[in-house]
Amino acid sequence: MNKNVKLLLTDNVEALGIVGDVVNVRVGYARNYLLPRNLATQPSEEKIKALAAKRAEAEKMIAEQRKQREQLSEKLQGIEVHLTRSCNDQGILYGAITQQDISGELNKMGHAVKPRDVRLTQAIKRIDSYDVHVKLDSDLDAMIKLWVVSDRPLDLKKDQPSEAAASEHAAPEAGAEAKADGKEKGKKGRKDEAAEAKPAESAKGTFGSDKPKAEEPKGKAKDGAKESKKAAKAK
Repeated sequence: MNKNVKLLLTDNVEALGIVGDVVNVRVGYARNYLLPRNLATQPSEEKIKALAAKRAEAEKMIAEQRKQREQLSEKLQGIEVHLTRSCNDQGILYGAITQQDISGELNKMGHAVKPRDVRLTQAIKRIDSYDVHVKLDSDLDAMIKLWVVSDRPLDLKKDQPSEAAASEHAAPEAGAEAKADGKEKGKKGRKDEAAEAKPAESAKGTFGSDKPKAEEPKGKAKDGAKESKKAAKAK
């Protein structure tokens, strides 16, 4: 069974062709969409000729649309779009930004951009700025700046400690550091005193200024007394 069928377009069909084009489409697409809406029919030479005038008008319209898209592409360069949304205290949106949201805002600004022309490469779910790609045709592109802002003032830094709290927290730490410093200095002072005292003691030991003189052995003293007696008798 053939899955495709050739049809003659009797009207312009977006992303498919203009009136008078013979297109090859899926059977389901032809049966469920094109034929019921009288957008296509079975092709024949007579029908193609009958649609020639309508096709010429369509081609003229396509050329005009192309010109408008070129101008729109130039106007969109550097455009900034602001969207105000509700969010929580962390800046997370309650609903993501969609293509329809952006195209709708651009249309309010006077720029005829369709939702399908807006190409989102990421989900936009928080307060921030984004670069958004707008593709108007296969060779016509533009980049716009999207600003998603909160509908109320936000303090995104409130979870961080305040200056007062920081100083209160720092004060005990500073006191602890000072105490530790004092202890270290006390230890160092005692060590220095001990170091100064040791050389003084060693100096006393070296020069013997405070030590009593060593006594002579008793044996040597007796021998000396005997010799002096002998010398006295000899005289």
